Amino acid sequence: MKVLIVSDTHGRDSKLEEAVLREAPFDYLIHCGDVEGREFFIEAFAESPCCIVAGNNDFFSDLPKEEEIILEGKKILVTHGHYYGVSMDVYGLVDEARDRKCDAVIYGHTHKPYVANIDKILVVNPGSLAYPRQDGRVPSYAVMDVEEGKDFSVEIRYL
Repeated sequence: MKVLIVSDTHGRDSKLEEAVLREAPFDYLIHCGDVEGREFFIEAFAESPCCIVAGNNDFFSDLPKEEEIILEGKKILVTHGHYYGVSMDVYGLVDEARDRKCDAVIYGHTHKPYVANIDKILVVNPGSLAYPRQDGRVPSYAVMDVEEGKDFSVEIRYL
């Protein structure tokens, strides 16, 4: 199963559209928040099942603050991350994922791409398509392959 992971698009659709068109077809889209009212557009444009959570800039949104999803038998926590102090470190987020018996946690908020395995939990931040903050400030997203009975495969990609 091919999963497109994006975050922090902040209502700016052009880079999101570019990532979707570049990676199509995919089986699932995860958006880690800060969509700023664009969730219906994203769901329609993706033409796949979606998990979209609220970020700290999604004021008055009905989006959930986080979700647990199961893909190919693997349990994944999806959150924006700001409630877990991810700007400082990811260990509170890893503890939460472990407590919930998740295989992976996917988050945004920092606008910096990140992939690690910590205590047997995959930790992924796709960065930001709208306002990247890592060195070079290149818009980024992640592509994850999920197969039952196999380890996750994740790659950060840049526009």
